[in-house]
Amino acid sequence: MSDQNNHTTTLKDVKQLSTFAAIASLSYVFWICGGMEMIERLAFYGVRSLSSLYATDSAANGGLGLIESDLGIIFMVWALVQSFVPVFTGGLSDRYGYKETIFASTVVKILGYLIMAFFATFWGFLIGAVVLAIGTGIFKPGIQGTIVKSTDRTNSSIAWGVFYQTVNIGAFIGPLVSAQLRQFEWQYVFFACAAIISLNFLMLLTYKEQGKEERLAYRDKVKSGEIKEDSIWKDSLKELTNPVLLWYTVIFSGFFFMLMAFWDVGPLYFRDWVDTSVMVRDLFGSEGTDSSIAIFFLGMAQDGKSINPEGLVNINAGVIMTICFLVAGWSAKVRATTSMAIGTFLASSALLIIGSFSFVWIIALAIVIFSFGEMLSSPKCSEYLGNIAPTQKKAMYLGFSQLPIGIGWVAEGYLGPTLYGEYGSKENISRQLLSESGIDVSTVPIGEAFTKLVEVTGENALTLTSTLAANNSIGSLWYVMGAVGLVTTFGLYVYGKWTYRFAMELEAEASQ
Repeated sequence: MSDQNNHTTTLKDVKQLSTFAAIASLSYVFWICGGMEMIERLAFYGVRSLSSLYATDSAANGGLGLIESDLGIIFMVWALVQSFVPVFTGGLSDRYGYKETIFASTVVKILGYLIMAFFATFWGFLIGAVVLAIGTGIFKPGIQGTIVKSTDRTNSSIAWGVFYQTVNIGAFIGPLVSAQLRQFEWQYVFFACAAIISLNFLMLLTYKEQGKEERLAYRDKVKSGEIKEDSIWKDSLKELTNPVLLWYTVIFSGFFFMLMAFWDVGPLYFRDWVDTSVMVRDLFGSEGTDSSIAIFFLGMAQDGKSINPEGLVNINAGVIMTICFLVAGWSAKVRATTSMAIGTFLASSALLIIGSFSFVWIIALAIVIFSFGEMLSSPKCSEYLGNIAPTQKKAMYLGFSQLPIGIGWVAEGYLGPTLYGEYGSKENISRQLLSESGIDVSTVPIGEAFTKLVEVTGENALTLTSTLAANNSIGSLWYVMGAVGLVTTFGLYVYGKWTYRFAMELEAEASQ
């Protein structure tokens, strides 16, 4: 009966502190974890946000010169490793210590960045991505487990919102640093990110594991035989049979299938079809800007006349790092599943807008809407699982938070770039037209087909881009992703109703 009472408590909503009272209640360990995650995300997104651009850039520019389907293979494997490693490494953090696993993960991640830097090939980038993914998978449960143990049910919504906000400071700055470095040489990006993540060694000197005494006492009971414990993988599989957790994983996978397309394919779509010089002219005039501050923070080309694709994507992190705590304050007033459903609907609507328009200001508005959807959904994922997790399995359950990400991201990691290559890639559309013109496209390097088409047709690049966009279904991918998101929205609504009713039934049974 005690297990039922515990499960009922975790499913029921608890009144949260006000926004600023909750922020004031957060401990220094919480802020240390936020700082470590911010550094880790700064390095990670410094590479991840530009990966599709790097992989598909021509070899002449220092890129890998890959086609979109090859990129899809890399993204799929990357997602598979990064998302499913924490399902089992979360248990390692619970058993052997959070600080120890955070240290180990930092070493592994540095190695991943260096492999990417030194081996500029398909296999070099893939192996580097796998090593980086293993390091990330080890890192997250320890950090997020500490967050859970340093908060409680009265401040968890604000805590996860603030945590998500500090994380996005790193996610905002990382791509901006890389946007400038890659204009000199792609290799500089990977070296810089290896140096940045190493700062976490210094942060670990100030880190103190929450509940360490309790964990060690529990481990002593296991060693003495007072408490019997399954192997980590058996214990993890046993917890995954929990119907509340199982159905959450299935339904929320749709959210991440839809969401990840924004980061995986968005940079390619914005590079190919969105004329950012319009925004620059509206902001700074026809001559652009020579302000180094504006060029850096807007992710602009060094001539100050256009915004790089990663600069547009970075609107997302900029919005989140600025106002996420306010959105978290509002979301604390509604049930977690309701917040996730509303957020999923907003993010889905934003992708449908992106697929329907290529005018830069409308794209920017869609990214803002997408960001609100993400703020209402993604932080709630960790909060929800942290709240329903048993006391001695917090990191394990936070590792489970990667399951829906993994299922959705693995599927999208391959399908997103591949579908874009089939229907929306300017490179592939240009190759098809060149081939129809009788040109042997095998002699045209990957990444240079549009430049060749401009040369052959004699048309202005912007005019030709508009013509290609009008004659092809370049938004098809976004319609697919948006539709998946809308189905997921309905699923979350039904799931929320079911878990609430389930909690009430358990409560009634426990009171008898």
